[in-house]
Amino acid sequence: MVFYQICATFVLMLVKTDAIVLHSFKYGETRIIVDMFTRDTGRVSLIATLPKTQKAGLKKQYFQPMTLLEVTYDHRQQVQLQRLKDARLLTAWSSIPFSPEKLALSLFTAEFLYHALRSEQQDEPMFNYICDSMQWLDAASEGYANFHLTFLMRLSRFLGFYPNLEVSSKKPETGEMSLMFDLREGRFCTEAPLHRDFLQAEDARRIHLLMRMDFPTMHLYRLSRHDRNRIVSVLLTYYRLHIPQFPELKSLQVLQELWSD
Repeated sequence: MVFYQICATFVLMLVKTDAIVLHSFKYGETRIIVDMFTRDTGRVSLIATLPKTQKAGLKKQYFQPMTLLEVTYDHRQQVQLQRLKDARLLTAWSSIPFSPEKLALSLFTAEFLYHALRSEQQDEPMFNYICDSMQWLDAASEGYANFHLTFLMRLSRFLGFYPNLEVSSKKPETGEMSLMFDLREGRFCTEAPLHRDFLQAEDARRIHLLMRMDFPTMHLYRLSRHDRNRIVSVLLTYYRLHIPQFPELKSLQVLQELWSD
């Protein structure tokens, strides 16, 4: 929801929208800078003053990664840092903050989205997908070890590089077991491309398996910790090829230690 106010030198927009916290850090003694992905305006960086009293509207705990909020902020054109006026919890997590495994998954997801959505514009279907995914994780009592794998694969559909099941082939009747995967083109192939950015058959089969997973059924796919870590490594390589300057993720190491074989 956006309201316009005409001022002497600029147009001031009062924006009220749902938002997902991606990252926040302290700025001075009483202020905080928060990066969010919002339903109505896409990626936004906001600055807020945190009051000293606990009874005030803005609370520090609202700005933990992957918190879902309803925010109101002043939007000024050609200003990178917008001013947050109000924030309210949209959904309070019941299990994520209290489960080491779910918390690690949530922090990994937040760091990943912080880099993957750097310049993302409004995309309500993607916003809904992220919210629905986190709500599913919060409600799940078991069978969520493959959450990050399924989340990353399905997010690529919104970003425009979901793998293509059509096979690039020069050889007829090539079975799935021998297919390779071209990471640049995002498609399976029967012959190695002329560049080095492709997966051999074993890793290509992992991509094909991943494309069949969704949140309700992913627990049926029994993966070892080695397989799970190999898949996330392949997925992050795939994202780096399609998103410029995508960095190494600090939260990955913690995630790789979860769940024994």
